[in-house]
Amino acid sequence: MGTAAAAAAAAGEGARSPSPAAVSLGLGVAVVSSLVNGSTFVLQKKGIVRAKRRGTSYLTDVVWWAGTIAMAVGQIGNFLAYTAVPTVLVTPLGALGVPFGSILASYLLKEKLNILGKLGCLLSCAGSVVLIIHSPKSESVTTQAELEEKLTNPVFVGYLCIVLLMLLLLIFWIAPAHGPTNIMVYISICSLLGSFTVPSTKGIGLAAQDIFHNNPSSQRALCLCLVLLAVLGCSIIVQFRYINKALECFDSSVFGAIYYVVFTTLVLLASAILFREWSNVGLVDFLGMACGFTTVSVGIVLIQVFKEFNFNLGEMNKSNMKTD
Repeated sequence: MGTAAAAAAAAGEGARSPSPAAVSLGLGVAVVSSLVNGSTFVLQKKGIVRAKRRGTSYLTDVVWWAGTIAMAVGQIGNFLAYTAVPTVLVTPLGALGVPFGSILASYLLKEKLNILGKLGCLLSCAGSVVLIIHSPKSESVTTQAELEEKLTNPVFVGYLCIVLLMLLLLIFWIAPAHGPTNIMVYISICSLLGSFTVPSTKGIGLAAQDIFHNNPSSQRALCLCLVLLAVLGCSIIVQFRYINKALECFDSSVFGAIYYVVFTTLVLLASAILFREWSNVGLVDFLGMACGFTTVSVGIVLIQVFKEFNFNLGEMNKSNMKTD
C-alpha cells in the first residue's frame, strides 16, 4: 500500500496541473506572440524589397530591422509561454500569426486576400480556439531531474541524430543547388531546427528554476541551462539566416503558411518524444486537437492556394444572376 501511494504521489507530481492564472497568462502571451511573429516575415520582406529598389543591403533598412526586433520580441514571448503551458498548446497557436500576416501583407506588400483567404483566416482562428479547449491541462516534465532523464532517453537521442543528419544534408548539399528554386528546402531547414529550439526553450525554463537554489543540483542546473542556451542560440542564428534567404526568393505569405504547418508538425513530434505531453491527453481531447489542427491547416491552405484567384462576393452574385 505504501509503495502504491508513493507511486501515485510521484505520478501526480510528474503530471502537475498549472494554476488557472498561470494558464491564462501563458495563453495570453502565446496569442500576442503569435500575432507579433505573424508580422515579422511581412516586415522583413518589405525591408528586403525596399533595399533591392535602392540597390543596398537589407541590413540598412529600418523596416527590416523592425521585423527583426519583432521576431526577437515574439520569441521572448514564446519562451515565457512555454514555461507556463504545455508545448503542444503554444506551438499550434502560432496559426493566429498566419492570417494576421496575410492581412498585413495585403496592405504593406499588396498581396492578394480574396474571399476564400478571409474564410481561411476565420477557420484558422476557429481551429486555434478548438486547440485551446482540448489542450493538455497538466505538465509531464516539471523538474530538472525529469528533464535530464528525458534528454538522455535513447529514443530522443536517436531522433536528434536523424535530425542532425538531415540538416547537414540539406545545408551543405541540397540548399546550395535547389534552395532558391524550391521553397521546401529552406522551410525544411528552419522547421527541423525547431526540434532543437522549442525543447531547448522549454528546458531552459525548467532548469532555471533550480539555478538559484543553494543545493548540489544548482551547479548541474547551471551547466544544463548553459548547454541548452548554446543549442538555442546556434539554432536561432541558422534559422534566422535561412528565413531571410527564403524571403529573398519567395512570397512571404506562402512561406509563412507552409512554414507553420511543417514547423508545428515537427515540433509536436519532438515534444511528444521528449516531454510525453500527449500521455495526459484523453481520446476526446486528442480527437479535438486533431480536428483543430486540421481546421487550422485547411484555413491556411485556403489563404494561400487560392490567393491568385481574383474574385469576390460581388462577382459571385453577378454570376448567379446571369445563370438565373
